[in-house]
Amino acid sequence: MSKIAALLKPTSIAVIGASNNSQRIGYIVVRNLLSGCFNGPIIPVTPKYAAVAGILAYRNIDAMPITPDIAILCTRAEFNPDIITQLGEKGVKAVIIIAATMMSASSNSNAINYHQQILINAKRYNMRIIGPNSMGIILPWLNLNASVSPIAANKGNIAFISQSAAVCTTILDWAQNKQIGFSTFISLGDACDINFAELLGFLSQDTKTDAILLYIDSINDARQFMSAARAAARNRRILVLKSGRTMAGRAAALLHTMGEGGLDEVYDAAIRRSGMLRVHTTHDLFAAVETLAHSVPLRGERLVILTNGGGPAIMAVDALSDRGGKLATLSAETIQRLSAVLPAYWSQANPIDIMGDANTDRYQQVLTILLDSDDFDALLIMHSPSAVANSTDTAQVITETLHQHPRSQRVNVLTNWSGENEAAKARSIFTQARLPTYRTPESAISAFMHLVEYRRNQRQLMETPVSIGEISADLHYVRNEIQRLLQQNIHHLETHEIRPLLTSYGFTTLPTWIASDAAEAVHIAEQIGYPVAVKLRSADIRHKSEIHGVVLYLRDANEVANAADAILSRVALHYPSARIDGLLIQRMADRSGAQELRIGIRNDPVFGPVIILGEENIHWNIERDAVVALPPLNMALARYMVINAIKHHKIKQRSSLEQISIPALSRLLVTISQMIIDCPEIRAFDIHPLLVSGDELTIIDASMDIAAFDGDIQQRLAIRPYPKEYEQPCQLKDGKQILLRPILPEDEPAHKAFINQVSEEDLYKRFFSDVGELNHEALAKFTQIDYDREMAFVAVYQDMIIGVARALSDADNTEAEFAILVRSDMKGCGLGGILMSKLIDYAHQQGLARLTGMTMPTNRGMITLAQKMGFSIDVQLADGVVEMLLVLNHH
Repeated sequence: MSKIAALLKPTSIAVIGASNNSQRIGYIVVRNLLSGCFNGPIIPVTPKYAAVAGILAYRNIDAMPITPDIAILCTRAEFNPDIITQLGEKGVKAVIIIAATMMSASSNSNAINYHQQILINAKRYNMRIIGPNSMGIILPWLNLNASVSPIAANKGNIAFISQSAAVCTTILDWAQNKQIGFSTFISLGDACDINFAELLGFLSQDTKTDAILLYIDSINDARQFMSAARAAARNRRILVLKSGRTMAGRAAALLHTMGEGGLDEVYDAAIRRSGMLRVHTTHDLFAAVETLAHSVPLRGERLVILTNGGGPAIMAVDALSDRGGKLATLSAETIQRLSAVLPAYWSQANPIDIMGDANTDRYQQVLTILLDSDDFDALLIMHSPSAVANSTDTAQVITETLHQHPRSQRVNVLTNWSGENEAAKARSIFTQARLPTYRTPESAISAFMHLVEYRRNQRQLMETPVSIGEISADLHYVRNEIQRLLQQNIHHLETHEIRPLLTSYGFTTLPTWIASDAAEAVHIAEQIGYPVAVKLRSADIRHKSEIHGVVLYLRDANEVANAADAILSRVALHYPSARIDGLLIQRMADRSGAQELRIGIRNDPVFGPVIILGEENIHWNIERDAVVALPPLNMALARYMVINAIKHHKIKQRSSLEQISIPALSRLLVTISQMIIDCPEIRAFDIHPLLVSGDELTIIDASMDIAAFDGDIQQRLAIRPYPKEYEQPCQLKDGKQILLRPILPEDEPAHKAFINQVSEEDLYKRFFSDVGELNHEALAKFTQIDYDREMAFVAVYQDMIIGVARALSDADNTEAEFAILVRSDMKGCGLGGILMSKLIDYAHQQGLARLTGMTMPTNRGMITLAQKMGFSIDVQLADGVVEMLLVLNHH
């Protein structure tokens, strides 16, 4: 994080192009810096004025008396490449560029060249850039407003990063009204250098930041973004407002940021996979921000509704049901206690309608009874204007009751005070008491469901998958077959051509035969048995339905002959120049009680290969009819994909059909995911349809597009898959054969068993504290790692983990910190040395400059091993630690 620390923790600032003209950006920036009461030096640079806003100005960059941490460029775009060079010569490490990219003055290619030029100049001096086209940054905890925003930001615990300056000012205006503050406020603009990924890494470790909001037009480096987002989402709550949900919106977003386009459904899948929460409108973002700013983490999804009006409560229940939420069930004890204070005709159920004649005392009594129970995880308190219970007085009583009750700190409380004048005063009381408050029942439910969906995404992020073992494809055969087809200049494959590849991965396919004419088709049909299907085979006609090139359920020789002749005649009539490669003959699969699904692989321009799942449909539209997931998939992720498809009615579980086996379909999706990883030449793959009958899955038809792949196989996926290339068999001193391999999410039970076999003393030496029993969240962080950011090698003997070695790299991939832990009864057999050698080899391959570690002076075994491996040892007696350093490559 060192390279952007100067940007987010500056002690001095220069304003290049400062001005006394109130219409100039240079004037607004200086005024904002002064009004924010920034404590460090502010250095205006301009040849026009001797002073700006009463501060002594300097004619040029060379004349600056000190080297500032950051410089804000308020100059015209065409001057900025040269100005960056001058700032680099001066030693400035971070620059904010306010000016746009010269898009209006030049062609798109020239604008890209402008980006490239400022980047080339900046990299020469190891300088970092925010912008161009940035509104600036606001760091309230440093009293720094280095922006052109007309609205300041209050101190708070929410960080906001946006590609749109207009969205920034809208959020700031709303936050002022709601008294919501920020830890960091950054306008990225075109993000030619510093992007979401780096800032997420920094902010996820910032002690002032509890939650992070992102406004995204487009992402350029999906791999970097996904890696940073998945890591940050484990430490901070992250919300995303992504524009470009429609085709027209995506086109506008591309013009705005010059980023790559991509399907909105793929962005949706990426955000969900990262454990973040996506909201779709600014209104939703406001509601979600208010909930996040004032809420404890949600324990569960059970909601209780307390109301003085039945109608608004019913609207809330409708909204909850529409979003897939859950009402809590009241216990018999709670109902009994409520019946003692409520009218005899109350509903004795949730929602709890305390009637329109309810006064503040009744609200307080019911609220206390609910807080005494354990019937719910979240509470929505509603109030409609009432002559008996004054809005403001009731709000005051509720805040006091909540403040005094200890359980209120462990549940989520939301409020909905309907109305304007009196209700506005009540909502202000809730805001000051840090309780989220909303004008309408629907807004309150929407905010609650944001918490629910965020919790679900987090659970998905850390769910332990079930292992299905290694997928045993004949990879050597598959690779050779694909290369053979490419050498023959064959790029589009139909069912019969890819059947051997699919069979190699264990997929069940329908046998297919090829006939050259009607007579041969009849002969094949007689051999395989009726009914059969006859399908055109032609590389020139991709969509056979255009000429009715598929005829099903043919029951005798006469029907087969007529169908074959008719298909060939239609081709001759409509596509006389098309090449006909024959007719495909298949025996009809038994479709009784079965369901037809469609699965595809597409190459998204932003996120690379993605997997698509839905029902077979002649007018199939990915955006309307399918759910999307990013590979690699494991069983947990595949199961979520299937459940998501069913939940959103992309797959309909019909009572007349045999129920789909979710485990079987999940295994098939995991296998498809592995096929994508193994075969970078696959550009597209379409199963249409997949016949599903319980746990029997049969591929009826499939097509595949392949092309030579000469890029970086490791970089083509948005998420780095399991690095199988690091697997290594080894032998211990006592002759035991072990396998060194990267850790897997499926290793959680084995890792827990391993920890249980390590003595308390050895655990203390490893973790510098008593670790006790590790829960699922802790174990998930150990086993569900991002292979781009860290590595953990496990030593496996007879399916048991007996040792673990870890390396965690810094953001610049310069240095990694290591740790090694060996099962206590496995010491002395050379395992520590094997693990250390593996880490050193890995660090060399990653191009790291240094490998560092820390241990206790009492851990003589670790210190001796490190010295033997060439580490320098530095004993810090005052701190009670020993630092170990191995210099590898010189950057």
